[in-house]
Amino acid sequence: MPALVTDNKLVSVAYTIRDVNGTIVEHSDLPISYVHGVNSSPLFPKVETALEGLAMGDRIEVFLTADQAFGEHDPSLIYTEEIDNTPEELHFVGAELDAENDQGDVLHFRVTRIDDGQITVDANHPLAGQDITFSARVADIRDATGEEISRQAKQFVH
Repeated sequence: MPALVTDNKLVSVAYTIRDVNGTIVEHSDLPISYVHGVNSSPLFPKVETALEGLAMGDRIEVFLTADQAFGEHDPSLIYTEEIDNTPEELHFVGAELDAENDQGDVLHFRVTRIDDGQITVDANHPLAGQDITFSARVADIRDATGEEISRQAKQFVH
């Protein structure tokens, strides 16, 4: 009997994310792995639910609204600063940096605009505010080790 996606299985999936126009915005042939059924999975909850009971080679396609995926776009996560007050390695659109906010949370920023001596950085995910379709293929399933279960439970605490 083939292994199925159930709780405490290490599941590896290759995936594609498409925007509402069907354009591929993210793709990975190299599977990502997670422990199914353990709180704090790195997958979207609706995707993990859709994978339940599948076997290796099975495929899913799940439509996710913005709030089910990368969240709504939050204008308060966009900052503009004088370019002279920022490190030179950030002086191009697409540059990325991690910075801690006043609450101690680490935010990932991308430079989205440089104009008129000003630099704009945005901590929103690039797909925030967008509905997406998440397609996945189950590449592998095996029993998870105790260490893998423990590590995931600690790593993805929200």
